[in-house]
Amino acid sequence: MKGGFVEPHAAITSIEWIALSLEILGVAVIAIVFGHAIVRALLHFGQKRENAYELFRIYVGKGLLLGLEFLVAADIIRTVSIEPTIDGIGTLGILIIVRSFLGWSITVETEGRWPWQPAKNKTE
Repeated sequence: MKGGFVEPHAAITSIEWIALSLEILGVAVIAIVFGHAIVRALLHFGQKRENAYELFRIYVGKGLLLGLEFLVAADIIRTVSIEPTIDGIGTLGILIIVRSFLGWSITVETEGRWPWQPAKNKTE
């Protein structure tokens, strides 16, 4: 540290570690939730629950959405902080569009509605 500022190389290295940590966390969330969902599904199938498959799909879908949030955050940090080039920002934009579409698709699949529609009442 010189003159009260962090050296650029140290800052970039720290940002790279933060982005990598978020990516690892995102993948870990997806893997852990998927493993937990399989165990829950096996228990539900063993109990002959009628909605076991639906519960499995919903649980996996929510885990995927949470993991995707971490992965998008890592992409944003890496692209904006480390590689702020026009190509990098364009690639980030495409990644965000694809991941947003994937998130919407998962929401439609698990909840039966678009993300901007009000939630359906379970009692209906």
